[in-house]
Amino acid sequence: MTMHDDQVDVTAETVAALVREQFPQWSGKAIRLLPSTGTVNAIFRIGNDLSARFPLRPADAAEALASLKQEAQASAELAQVSRFPVPEPVALGNPGAGYPMPWSVQTWLPGTVASDADPSGSDTFAEDLAAFIADLREAETQGRLFDGEGRGGVLAHHDDWMAKCFEESKGLLDVPRLRQVWSHLRELPRTGADVMSHRDLIPGNVLVAGDRLSGVLDTGGFGPADRALDLVSAWHLLQPGPRAVLRQALDCDDLEWERGKAWAFEQAMGLVWYYVESNPTMSRMGRRTLDRILESME
Repeated sequence: MTMHDDQVDVTAETVAALVREQFPQWSGKAIRLLPSTGTVNAIFRIGNDLSARFPLRPADAAEALASLKQEAQASAELAQVSRFPVPEPVALGNPGAGYPMPWSVQTWLPGTVASDADPSGSDTFAEDLAAFIADLREAETQGRLFDGEGRGGVLAHHDDWMAKCFEESKGLLDVPRLRQVWSHLRELPRTGADVMSHRDLIPGNVLVAGDRLSGVLDTGGFGPADRALDLVSAWHLLQPGPRAVLRQALDCDDLEWERGKAWAFEQAMGLVWYYVESNPTMSRMGRRTLDRILESME
């Protein structure tokens, strides 16, 4: 199903043609579209060990290539500090065979995404998740600061986006109540320095084996951000008991914890209305996160 009005379509036949033309060493490998709740890339398996990611939104080819190179560098950097498996960059592909943008190839990680195997009630999973976040926080920023893109800077800078979300959510959510929640959350001040962060710890980016964290996906956004940003995972992924386990393991004070809640709230508000028809799994995730946040404030 198309998730964006300007979405670029890519098929297994297109991917096979690109592989034949650009990476003939893989041309004998099976090409399979991976069913995914992801919203940024179409993902295809190449044989058993590789995956290819094709951006869904059109962009200038040169700008897209620069972005993919930056993502590959970030993924490689994160792989050096994570105790849990993460995809590692393998190659970058060029436009061709009717697909207008560059694309990327990574190693394939086995496992089940947390949106399919719900680990939300597991204290052990919460401990693993906290260990992953702690590993990233301990990595050197090397003098880098938040780049200003997306979540991870100043909460109030998202007011215009939140106003759009509230307008679009009329008839879907209790908008007056949610406006009141945001009016409180947006005022929470920054007190700590940026730390290295995954920046999108949602269920579709987390792999599970049993009740353990087995890997983390979509690592190309690894970079400096608000220390509280990766705490969105507490609200997207965990029930109250395990959520408390994660908080204790990371020794979060009240302000840091509340700012994590604020970032999760901002993300969830956009998911519900935007994907209500095109990606129901993401929309439901947003609703569940909002419900968890509201319950915590009662």
